[in-house]
Amino acid sequence: MTGMNPMKRRSFLAGTAGLAATGALAACGSSGPGEDGGEDGSQGGNTVTVWHYFSEDNQLALMDQYKEKFESENDGVTVENVYVPYDQINSKVVNAAGSQTGPDVVVFNGAEAAVLALGGGLKPIDEEWAGYEDAEQFPDSVQHTIDDTLYAVQGYVNLLGLWCNVDKLTELSLEPPTTMEELEAAMEAAQEIGLAGITVSGLPQSQGEWQAYPWLSSQGFTYESPDEQALTEGFAMINGWVEKGYLSKEATTWDQTVPFQQFLAGQSLFASNGNWQIALAESDATFEYTVVPLPVGESGQVYLGGEGQGVGAFSQNPELAWQYLTSTYYSAKGQLAAVESVGSIPAREDANRDTAVTDNDLLTPFSETVAEHGANYPSAAIPPEAVADVQTTVGQAWSAALGGQQAPEAAAQTVMQLLESLSS
Repeated sequence: MTGMNPMKRRSFLAGTAGLAATGALAACGSSGPGEDGGEDGSQGGNTVTVWHYFSEDNQLALMDQYKEKFESENDGVTVENVYVPYDQINSKVVNAAGSQTGPDVVVFNGAEAAVLALGGGLKPIDEEWAGYEDAEQFPDSVQHTIDDTLYAVQGYVNLLGLWCNVDKLTELSLEPPTTMEELEAAMEAAQEIGLAGITVSGLPQSQGEWQAYPWLSSQGFTYESPDEQALTEGFAMINGWVEKGYLSKEATTWDQTVPFQQFLAGQSLFASNGNWQIALAESDATFEYTVVPLPVGESGQVYLGGEGQGVGAFSQNPELAWQYLTSTYYSAKGQLAAVESVGSIPAREDANRDTAVTDNDLLTPFSETVAEHGANYPSAAIPPEAVADVQTTVGQAWSAALGGQQAPEAAAQTVMQLLESLSS
């Protein structure tokens, strides 16, 4: 349970403290297509053009590693990595497709696969996936199917776990919780010594929905079969945590950065946060810590965020683009490179059994969650054109219930009205 292991520190100090689970990455510094990157993207011949939004040194190093790997395996082939700012990549891919141009490979926020697919920017990859010998290594939760067509797969994922202040647990004579009952008992004990129980993001938008879904689904709510009573119980649970002093009402203003800062400052016993915080914890924490899976019971689901990868709709080298993906993002070796470089969790089952993951106490809980509770993000049950509305509505209801601006029953009714309108 140690959080300050020197080997872990060396492995992850180059990690991804700035990598957001939802893929909302900082974008700065490089040129994009239409500037130095070329207007049309795909160049034909033996060049594979890869559009991405990475700007951190460790992320760019991984892209370079993938480039070198594929070029070394294919004589005469060149991989051109092209930076596109995060807030522009969707529009540039869709606009390029409108003129029947664009990249060979797109690396994008996996949650926005529907935006690119419905905009005509991605090539269907059902046939390629059906013939891919390692496809069975990937859970359904990392495959992005829109209107019964597969457009993208996530080679690695980012997700939430429960970060624990081990020093405070020891002081309270407690172990990291494995059930909701143990979690709430530990938060009650923390409150009695003047310590907050947990930190979460309660923003009234998609980040709030991202954090809310594991807790809402722990009470039986799903988008596949939405139940108003289960949703009410989920909102009542988070409202109860605030009323009992386990969680600050200020969480309604917190993104996913502030809650972890609160945890690292020793102000809470637990934090619901992601694997992308590993580097920050190892550099900034002054106490012993660990991570365990979110104790969300049998019904709880945890979103699998991170980047999706697909073939551009108008790639001039679609076969070579597919080979690039299977050599890099989709291969076990490529996914383990992402573990080392950016601290992301492999999507492949066999890669998750590698000692690079299993020998690391901080990674294992996330890996276990992928297999046992991993959920496609966003839910495939939500009509693609309605994803943004649903995420915003649920995020607003989560924030309102957490902050006491709306009763749990009313918050649940608001969400159910929207979901019912989508199915009518």
